Amino acid sequence: MNADQVFRGVYDAYPDGVLLVNDRGLIVLANPAVSTLLGYAPEALQGQSVDLLVPLGVAPRHAAYRQGYALAPKSRPMGTELELRARRADGSEVMVEIALSPLRVQAAEGATDYVVVSVRGVGAYPRVKRAMQRARYNEFVLQLGRVAVDALDPDELLQNMPTVVVQALEVDAVAVFLLTPNHLELRLASYSGAQAEEVKKTVYPNRPDTTAGYVVAQRAPLIVANFAREQRFVPSTRLIDANARSALAVPLNDRGQIIGVLAAWSNSLRKFGDDEVAFLEALSSLLSTTLQRTQAESQLRHAQRMETVGQLTGGIAHDFNNLLTVIQGNLQMLAERPGVESDALANQLVAAATRAGQRGADLTSKLLAFARRQALEPAAVDAPALLQSLADMLRRTLGEKIRVLVQPTADAAGAQEGAADNLLGLACLADEVQLESALLNVAINARDAMPGGGTMQLRCGAGAWPGLEPVVLFEPGPSPRAAQWVWFSVQDNGSGMTEAVRDRAFEPFFTTKDAGRGTGLGLSTVYGFVKQSQGHVVIDSAPGVGTTVTLYLPAVAATKAGPTAAVPPAAADAADAEWLAGLRVLLVEDDSDVLGVALSFLQSFGCVVQACAHAEAALQVLAEGAVFDVLLTDINLGPGLDGRALARRATALQPNLSVLLTSGYSRWVGGAPAGWPVLKKPYTQQQLGQAMAQCLPSPARAG
Repeated sequence: MNADQVFRGVYDAYPDGVLLVNDRGLIVLANPAVSTLLGYAPEALQGQSVDLLVPLGVAPRHAAYRQGYALAPKSRPMGTELELRARRADGSEVMVEIALSPLRVQAAEGATDYVVVSVRGVGAYPRVKRAMQRARYNEFVLQLGRVAVDALDPDELLQNMPTVVVQALEVDAVAVFLLTPNHLELRLASYSGAQAEEVKKTVYPNRPDTTAGYVVAQRAPLIVANFAREQRFVPSTRLIDANARSALAVPLNDRGQIIGVLAAWSNSLRKFGDDEVAFLEALSSLLSTTLQRTQAESQLRHAQRMETVGQLTGGIAHDFNNLLTVIQGNLQMLAERPGVESDALANQLVAAATRAGQRGADLTSKLLAFARRQALEPAAVDAPALLQSLADMLRRTLGEKIRVLVQPTADAAGAQEGAADNLLGLACLADEVQLESALLNVAINARDAMPGGGTMQLRCGAGAWPGLEPVVLFEPGPSPRAAQWVWFSVQDNGSGMTEAVRDRAFEPFFTTKDAGRGTGLGLSTVYGFVKQSQGHVVIDSAPGVGTTVTLYLPAVAATKAGPTAAVPPAAADAADAEWLAGLRVLLVEDDSDVLGVALSFLQSFGCVVQACAHAEAALQVLAEGAVFDVLLTDINLGPGLDGRALARRATALQPNLSVLLTSGYSRWVGGAPAGWPVLKKPYTQQQLGQAMAQCLPSPARAG
């Protein structure tokens, strides 16, 4: 073999593409490697301009560069960090490195200048390939990021994500699973791949021995190189039947809590690496943030709606209490008329109307509880003792079909009824009567959710949110510190709530019960009481699983004396009305009908009454020198001064003046800011007499 054959063999076997280009820019020779890299047969390139291999976008610059190089040719090695691309025969582009070497060939007719061009494809280099893959993944992340920013509905991102991931990872199927509210199952929220219609209805148990459940339990990414050799969990039969061989899955993390899983499957064996994990984790973060933002916006809208409804219902309840004061007051005066007292039918009709009026008063009381304007007397409440007392009452009243457990241990099946001794000394700050009523309301709802019977579990404890973070949390904000809260929970294994029902559970008059069974105010009063007590209330529920309602109230140090009981006002004896005779009363009420009722009651006591429709008129009477023993005024007097401001001005003018306030808002009952007693509307003649007697100083009562 001669030298020419050796050199020709080396030229043809060289792994990089080698072109010989003459001084006019025409290709003279091309080795076989050029065909592999650029898609041209070597002979097809002979005689073609080298510009044929230059991308169209840089062709003008390349022509100028080639002319400059011809004037001062020099060697340029590969690896110059220039990002160069070559145009292939099919019009596509490939990333390359290029080396240039000037070559002068002497011949009999003279010297000829050439350039030897070595072209090496670098797309297959591991580092370049990874960089290109990362850049490609970043493009997909940006694509979905734009969807997340532009879409008003997070479901658009949720539904688009699997399709994008299938394209990016070049896999056969991608799914997003979200934990159900009870955290017992994983619901398929979106999917892209084969058998889409069938897979849409899939629900998987959240167990560590399942693929998605394993990711939730480990709280970390999962790579499955080969399902046939997997021993950490049992692959689902659906995956095996779909011929899945490899998988990659990452958890969806929302503020430290796992809310779901993003998973991809391949029907071929794949080696998923760090870049693929980082790609899915970026999408997981994007999706979790979007869902979190939407949930926060929904909670804010819900809180604003509840506040608006609360203000509306509070105002309605106030006005309705004024009406009830007139109705009940007139009924009472009517019942005392001689003609009515001797008429059995008239007595029966008045009694029925009075009972209806009392039911109306109870209804407004519930509305005020929801509006957070009820009267509360907070004190230290022994949580375990209250829970045990409630359980005893529920066992007596709910019947044998409902089993009531108190403070179950970790083994709920082996829990002993009444096992609350381990929580002695646990106390919260609340109105004990209202707290017991709130828990009773929740328990009654739990009973109604178990018409065929079931188990009701009552728990209490101290700390932050116990266990998994609840799904519905009213009052958005940072989670409270562990030492701040005492919680009570009522759990049933009844029918549970759908998401739509759960979102409206605290709205007044909303009910899923049949007509005539409940007013829809039970949970709304619970909500109002807890919020007024500076606490939180949480619902965790799902259809067919049951419901858990948890109340969080401020914790306080328990005292040996136990909770402070509210002291009921002393009942006025029959002699009270006698010494009220001759009492000088300044009566201020902006509602003319209520004013008429109060005036009639006071006159029946023998009081000397000066009636005024607003605060300014009452101050004018006082300024003229009139002296009174008692100021009886409504707190809400419409435009101008309210009853409290009037009382401050009046007592400044007459320091010995006693004050009795009235209000349709029961939030002031138990004492206004200045310490004056408040009589709740609607009130009876006897209740007014008792309140008048108690607001006077002892010497006046004695004399």
